[in-house]
Amino acid sequence: MEKRNDTAKTSLLILPRTFTSTEANKTGSWRYLRPRYEEKTSPCSAACPAGEDIARIEMLAEEGLFKEAWETILRENPFPAVCGRVCFHPCEGKCNRGEFDEAVAIHQLERFLADTARKNDSKPVIVGRNEKRPEKIAIAGAGPAGLAAAYFLTRLGYGCEIFEAREEAGGILRWGIPPYRLPLDVFRAEIARIQDLGIPIRTGTPLGPSFLSEAKGKYAAVFLGCGHSRPRGLGIPGEDLEGVEEGLPFLASIRRGNMPKISGPVAVVGGGNSAVDVARSVARLGGESWILYRRRREDMPAFETEILQALEEGVKIRELLAPVRLERKDGRFVLTLQPMRVDGKDVDGRGRIVPDGDVETMEFAKVFKAIGEEAGEDWYRPPAEDRDVLRLSNCTVSMKPGLPIVVYGGDLAASLKSVVHAVASAKEGAIALDILFREGRENLSGGLLKCRVGEGPSLSMEIHLGGPRARRSGHVVGYSEINTDYFQMAPRITQPRLLPEERLRGFDEIDLRISANMAIREAGRCFNCGLCNQCDNCFLFCPDMSIHRGEGGKDRWIDYDYCKGCGLCAAECPRNAMVLEEEEGS
Repeated sequence: MEKRNDTAKTSLLILPRTFTSTEANKTGSWRYLRPRYEEKTSPCSAACPAGEDIARIEMLAEEGLFKEAWETILRENPFPAVCGRVCFHPCEGKCNRGEFDEAVAIHQLERFLADTARKNDSKPVIVGRNEKRPEKIAIAGAGPAGLAAAYFLTRLGYGCEIFEAREEAGGILRWGIPPYRLPLDVFRAEIARIQDLGIPIRTGTPLGPSFLSEAKGKYAAVFLGCGHSRPRGLGIPGEDLEGVEEGLPFLASIRRGNMPKISGPVAVVGGGNSAVDVARSVARLGGESWILYRRRREDMPAFETEILQALEEGVKIRELLAPVRLERKDGRFVLTLQPMRVDGKDVDGRGRIVPDGDVETMEFAKVFKAIGEEAGEDWYRPPAEDRDVLRLSNCTVSMKPGLPIVVYGGDLAASLKSVVHAVASAKEGAIALDILFREGRENLSGGLLKCRVGEGPSLSMEIHLGGPRARRSGHVVGYSEINTDYFQMAPRITQPRLLPEERLRGFDEIDLRISANMAIREAGRCFNCGLCNQCDNCFLFCPDMSIHRGEGGKDRWIDYDYCKGCGLCAAECPRNAMVLEEEEGS
């Protein structure tokens, strides 16, 4: 027993050691799958008519790089302060975060970035071409479409000149949106930034139908962004009675500073944004507002947030009532209304309505018509499509012999009538003209296809100019492709807003500015779908240490001599900014 213990004490533990590097063992030869970095397209960007790089914007905002985030918006949209207030933000409806808890408040962040830049008197570095093109372009209308067209074309190197019939530029921004939604100084600052590019705006200069033929030789192209300004009629007896007013001229009068006292019940016939704006303005001037709409409330083209705020402010809505006659009686307006009911669906998906039951009457002190507008002049309308006329997603291009190229944009051709669609129309028209002048008509379709954000129809000016965004994949990241293990539930910020009773005291802006801390926190909720934010998951999880970081930790690259293709990096990427694909020749 004693002997065995002595033997155990004298036993040696021998461990092998080597002084040779394992670098010679290039495990990459084992690989049959290859990971690589590939930035993709976020669904919010694809849904934004202006094609803004929203995931990148929020990433910069989260880091406190507010000016850089604002400049990123300006690459695709010259009106961040305006759209941050009046856009109906379809981007938020496609936000992947909405399937996790709540969509990111993209429009509030856009407004914050624009207001912060203005507060700090920031001067943007606007990316464009340095070369100047020989072609000059005339732009009819200084509304959002015309102004945006001049902005994009100037960045592409073209000389532009804007002609505006009214005494001040702005179009619907100046004359059709009430101050409580869009203060005067906000959009004037946006227009001033466009003028700083050296774009002349000839106000008080209406153009006639002969302008297109007269422009030949002086201008290579004309962009028509005249908007819709001619009110549509109700088509009923009595609609032209004295005292019956149109909605848009009423809103324009308020914009000029006229604040008439209104009392008693007031009818606003219509269901669009103008109708809601008229009703809310009447409530601020002392009247009792009634919106009368022939369809259901859910069919109203007005933005849902505007409808909800109108109801908070005491506006009443009666749906499924169609006006059939208007009369005067004892100083009041008697409106005869036909009840309607839904019977199936129209071609546009809204409820098809048919008369239902006996008519009824309502008495009002005043009546406003706000059922929509059409082109102010017949020559504004795009011609019928033929071999010389191309209908694109948001604009129409005419190349008739004997005339300059004519682009019909904004309300004249856009799929939807909104500020952001006017921007989309202007961008599409500007890119189309640039391709036509540089590459010819035969390359137009292919050139526009290259600029699409995701599957379109939104286009990117940054992609057209060959910026970093052009290297991204058009694949739109879905919620199932996000690694949600790396995100925590967090409530969406609540928009600070004046109380309803405070709103009715005047026309002060009702949505209040959020703080920088709120903006950073909200931007941090963004998944940044498809983009690398240098979280280093790939670096930390790689078992072969084949992920390398560039100088300052900014860039990432894979050493394929040692990458075995296990796919851990791609699997643990929270934002789907990597792909794992079969190795060529495997």
